[in-house]
Amino acid sequence: MAAGVRVVVARLLTCAVLLPWRTAVCADFPRAEISNREIHAKLLLPNSDNGYYRGSRFDWAGVIESLTYKGHSYFGKWFARYSPTQHDAIMGPVEEFRSEDGALGYAEAKPGEYFVKIGVGVLQKPDNSKYSFARPYRIITGGKRVVRPEADRVVFLHELNDGNGYAYRYQKTVRLVGNKPELVLEHSLKNTGRKVIDTSVYDHDFFMLDNEPTGPNIRVRFQFAPKAETDFKDKAEFRGNELIYKRELAARGDSVASWLTGFGSTAKDNDFAVENTKTGIGVREIGNRPLSQLNFWSIRTTVCPEAYIHMRIEPGHTFKWKITYQFYLLAGTK
Repeated sequence: MAAGVRVVVARLLTCAVLLPWRTAVCADFPRAEISNREIHAKLLLPNSDNGYYRGSRFDWAGVIESLTYKGHSYFGKWFARYSPTQHDAIMGPVEEFRSEDGALGYAEAKPGEYFVKIGVGVLQKPDNSKYSFARPYRIITGGKRVVRPEADRVVFLHELNDGNGYAYRYQKTVRLVGNKPELVLEHSLKNTGRKVIDTSVYDHDFFMLDNEPTGPNIRVRFQFAPKAETDFKDKAEFRGNELIYKRELAARGDSVASWLTGFGSTAKDNDFAVENTKTGIGVREIGNRPLSQLNFWSIRTTVCPEAYIHMRIEPGHTFKWKITYQFYLLAGTK
């Protein structure tokens, strides 16, 4: 372990609310801290026994509890209720792998048989219903995980060898770039099984820029002029390549969400920026692979441009991709 690395098990202020008794439960979670001259970030580390997130939807690696740049914050707890197995009780630029039938091997599996969720493990199919990302599936095995924290990065390795023909070696590195205000997610997925891995992956982001409520002080910029499949009505509209909120979203039941079209076939459109004009900060997200789909979802507490990329990996082959986050101040902000 490199000198200066802080790996701690810390008591977080977020507590579990376990229904139906609504009992508050605080727990200790493994965490690592990374920093350079510009950024300080806290990561919640995967652990099947006491990890913060143990759900069956998102990749367990790379959960960022907080990230600060020049005294401003970019991620945090956007949800009201917490359980370690809740499908979306997670923070930061987290990713979900989604195949055509929901997860690898789900459609062909019979009730009681197994399917694979990359970044999670081997799961059990309970019945003949369609796959639902919000449903908690039983995790049969989580495979082998190795976590290597360093001063400016954390390397996550996940190996799965027994998924009914599906197997992989997945490495994800969350690292800061020199002394720049940049964070990079680097991925490498090798197919070590006998079946083709055909899947998409998207980054949910869960941006919370200085905890500003989603409304007129938040704007989102794209590299193209998006078209929404869903009418945003009185809540938001596109003006050229910008999404503008007309009013502040309410605390309950209010959202601006839609699948978006208008992007091209090259990686240049996998490039977005979210800004808080009130506190004068922004973040730009740049992917190095072409978009296959693009979903946008926002509620009062978080704004999420969900950029999908697609991969088809033959046995023995490896697919790599990268996402770069650039944090900045708007002109005139100190």
